[in-house]
Amino acid sequence: MDRYVDIATDDVHLSVLRGFMLVRRDGEELGRVALDDIAAVIVHAHGVTFSANLCTRLAQRGALIVFCGPNHAPHSLLWPLEGHHAQGGRMQAQLAASKPLKKNLWKQVVVAKIRMQQAILHAAGENADAFDRLARKVRSGDPENVEAQAARRYWPLLFGPGFQRDRNAHDVNVFLNYGYTVLRACVARAVIAAGLHPTLGMHHHNRANAFALADDLMEPFRPLVDWTARQLLRDNFGNNNGGIVLDSQAKERLVRMLSFDLLLPESRTPVSGCVQRLSVSLARSFEQRRAMLEFPVPPKALELAEL
Repeated sequence: MDRYVDIATDDVHLSVLRGFMLVRRDGEELGRVALDDIAAVIVHAHGVTFSANLCTRLAQRGALIVFCGPNHAPHSLLWPLEGHHAQGGRMQAQLAASKPLKKNLWKQVVVAKIRMQQAILHAAGENADAFDRLARKVRSGDPENVEAQAARRYWPLLFGPGFQRDRNAHDVNVFLNYGYTVLRACVARAVIAAGLHPTLGMHHHNRANAFALADDLMEPFRPLVDWTARQLLRDNFGNNNGGIVLDSQAKERLVRMLSFDLLLPESRTPVSGCVQRLSVSLARSFEQRRAMLEFPVPPKALELAEL
């Protein structure tokens, strides 16, 4: 499995040594990771420095460097210029995609997300029958914003009636922020590897968002982060006198979510592999001008118990 390396120690220097990323502080080696194993480096700490050689070697392997703020949400990403041998043609097809095609693609994404939310709520012991009706209600482009209707039902059922999704809150949102950061890096890497431009989204289109397409494609997988965060609360991870602390064990559980197996038509595949399949299917949808996205089957409660 690809490794997501978390840099949480202040004032370290990252460099390359014989095929490894070397982590040093004050001249002392703190650790090393094989470059070929790295999918992304996630930086939370202050005063971290890099060698230009390391950035180049990571880019050659398609690995990202993610810079996070104090709330563990991503502020910027460093990504490779080239990602696929057919990148030019695929980006041209992406640019030329018609509005009806993008609306149909977004419909498929929203339906897949609602189905995944339904599976998560069933595993949590909640009545999620309404989500089946909501999924069938989604039309091309989701003009009725069924996605938001589902979210208004989903969050209180999963985390309680007082919960609000707030990136700056110091409750379970801390787990969600970090989990979404890891998931976003995974999806962004897959999008680039599929030869697509991550800025050109199907639905998300904020001018300041350089990874709008990654934000589109991560939507069906977000509920898996939500479930993992709920399990961390249940297991009392990171609980410090009533507050949430994102410790190394909690981070490990959230990253491990990417290795959770989901069912595809012909096999069981880790979440990271499903993300890659979805990104490639999107590239083919642009090339063939028809919506043909490939999503995994939502897991059952017994399967989710492994997360």
